[in-house]
Amino acid sequence: MQIDSKLTIIVPVYNEEESLPRLRAEAKKFKTESLIKTSILFVDDGSTDQSLSIIRRYCSEDPDYFSFIALERNKGLSTAIKAGIDHVKTPYLGYIDADLQTSFMDFIRFYDFIGEFTIINGIRKNRADTLIKRWSSKIANSFRQWMIHDNVKDTCCPLKLMETQMARELPFFNGMHRFIPALVQLHGGNVKQIQVQHFKRMEGTSKYNLRNRLIGPFLDTLAFVWMRKRNISYSIKESTTKQ
Repeated sequence: MQIDSKLTIIVPVYNEEESLPRLRAEAKKFKTESLIKTSILFVDDGSTDQSLSIIRRYCSEDPDYFSFIALERNKGLSTAIKAGIDHVKTPYLGYIDADLQTSFMDFIRFYDFIGEFTIINGIRKNRADTLIKRWSSKIANSFRQWMIHDNVKDTCCPLKLMETQMARELPFFNGMHRFIPALVQLHGGNVKQIQVQHFKRMEGTSKYNLRNRLIGPFLDTLAFVWMRKRNISYSIKESTTKQ
């Protein structure tokens, strides 16, 4: 029996035609196990392969569970996530990558903390990435932690669940997907971190390289520090106005 809360899981897609059949199968399996009524929102980020055609077919075959939006051209992960957030109509939203290196089923472990925490963020346990990916991520995470001290162990983990209202209030910029937990904290929310499974990429190829794993995060961290220093925050001591 499903409980009343509803959740939309955003799946950004860019040239993932090889991964999509398995993703659909895993999403449908998750639907049968979830105690929360869920739906899947694909965001096609200007794919140049057959991804969009495949997504259209999945949505036409099961429109109550799958839906999609398609960007005119490739704009990057942060924009795809932002577009998804703008189109979510449920009180909670999740995010998972289309490469399925994380599992839909781990969302179920997040459910115990809905309502208590603004965002639940995964920590990839025993990462199954290449040595270069693990090394570059460790350097980027260490630099980010040194600069912003948010105590988030795996900010880029592609498995998150959060309140939709908070997500809509976050300032978005290119690279912001690396700072979602920190942005939530900046806006007064709290973060829960849970270890999740991590798997090798089974289909397709990674869209990341050393440049966007090291140089991009470095510049984005500086941008976040600049924004945080100039963030406007206040509390009212006394007032005669009515809200």
